[in-house]
Amino acid sequence: MPEAAEPKSLLRRRALARRAALDPPTRALMTARLVDKGLACARQWRARVVSAFFPIGDEPDALALVAALGAAGFVTALPATAPAGAPLTFRLWSVGDPIVLGALNIPEPLAEADAVDPDLLFVPLVAFDRRGHRIGYGAGHYDRTLRRLRAAGPIRAVGVAYSVCEIAAAPDEPHDEPLDFILTEREWIAARGHS
Repeated sequence: MPEAAEPKSLLRRRALARRAALDPPTRALMTARLVDKGLACARQWRARVVSAFFPIGDEPDALALVAALGAAGFVTALPATAPAGAPLTFRLWSVGDPIVLGALNIPEPLAEADAVDPDLLFVPLVAFDRRGHRIGYGAGHYDRTLRRLRAAGPIRAVGVAYSVCEIAAAPDEPHDEPLDFILTEREWIAARGHS
């Protein structure tokens, strides 16, 4: 049975198991690559506000990227949970700023932190395909968020994942918003006709 015909829940479980089995050197390589490529992208695209994510479980260490971006003078933000069915809100945050557990038990900036709209987003995911389609945790937050941001102006969305999370084809629906690029510890994948 082709992967696209398999339920997202099954593809998610398999990808999470592959990710959990990764060794420390692969994880360290991913962190180094995320920092190097993330900084290069922010500089090349002259990003005004860069968002990343607070890693949960065994996700790649996006906080290392936030620290490097801040040291290079970039404005950084993290997502904050929104009411069900609403897009994410991004709030200014730098490494060392206070955090609070959000509605999904994910650390996020305090509610008093200024809300911003990033033009460069580093997006967490569980599985991806080379068309830029992703499987997340199933709540649809990033699909709604990317749709809102793209309606307001040009942005770039970079999925961050280990290469073992690649699948042949992620099931996609009309409401899904594909990523522009995917960064793994091995390669930079241009999706959606980007180069």
